Amino acid sequence: MKRHPYILIGILFFIWSQILSCVPKIPKEALQLSKENLQNRQIQTRHFDIDEKTLLTASVTVLQDLGFAIDEIETDLGVIACSKTRDATSPGQVVGAIVLALFTGVVTPIDKDQLIRASLVTHPIIIDKNDKSKCRTAARITFQRIVKNTEGQVTRRECIIEPEIYREFFDKLSQSLFLEAHKI
Repeated sequence: MKRHPYILIGILFFIWSQILSCVPKIPKEALQLSKENLQNRQIQTRHFDIDEKTLLTASVTVLQDLGFAIDEIETDLGVIACSKTRDATSPGQVVGAIVLALFTGVVTPIDKDQLIRASLVTHPIIIDKNDKSKCRTAARITFQRIVKNTEGQVTRRECIIEPEIYREFFDKLSQSLFLEAHKI
């Protein structure tokens, strides 16, 4: 009679080990960043010899100058989220829809609006723990867009990975920081 609990525990242990062996394991390569991700991160990130608060203030100004509305800002975390809406109509797509409608009588939706979102994250870099006047801050910005057609359906969601856009943003941010540093 005393063997029943041990047999029951043994059976439960065997069943549990079979269940655990069926769980798929994450392959090592799934956690590795691709070369494209590292290249994109380099395009999206710059370092500035300035404190985080000043960098955030200048970033808000530049983003607003570029037509973005600030959706959220969390200065303690160093995060800015903003967006703007722009026209996404493509002349080629309009012509194609008209030709298709003329020959088939079928009206096809075309891209109409796009929501462009930008997210900026800053991170202070400690150069010297004893000298607080030496400040360095990393800033990373990402741009995404969501395109909707004339029927309100999302047709595309994509990260914008054009180096010129990031270069333009960081050039304007550098100019803003320069002007602010020299009280111009």
